[in-house]
Parts: sequence; C-alpha cells; structure tokens
Amino acid sequence: MAKANKDYFGLSWIVSLILAIIPVTSWVLGVVTRFKEGHWVMAILRLVLGWNIIYILDLIFMIFKHRIFRLF
Repeated sequence: MAKANKDYFGLSWIVSLILAIIPVTSWVLGVVTRFKEGHWVMAILRLVLGWNIIYILDLIFMIFKHRIFRLF
C-alpha cells in the first residue's frame, strides 16, 4: 500500500490506480492535486498536456512505482 499523501489526496494505491485509469478523473485530480500543493506551473502543464502525455506517464508510474508522476 502506498504512503499517505503520495497519490491523489492520500488515497490508497488501489483507489488511486482506479482513478488514474479513468482519463477524465486522472486529468481533473492531477490538476487539483497540483494546485493544492502550490505547484502552479505544473498544474497548468497538466491542464495542457494532462489528457495525453502525462496521462500515460501517470498510468506507468502508478503500475510500476505505486505513485503518480511528479517532476518535483
């Protein structure tokens, strides 16, 4: 199980994986998570690129590293 606050709002790994599989929830929750953390530039990048590039990276990271994709 993933550590708290590593995935979407500190949810467990399996719940975060299910949310990451669904493209719309992955995109929306990724943007909201970044705004909540104060990473405004990353939130804007997720708005622009989140539906394709970052969506695929989120899936790969959730499956293999049990956390969502983060640059910093």
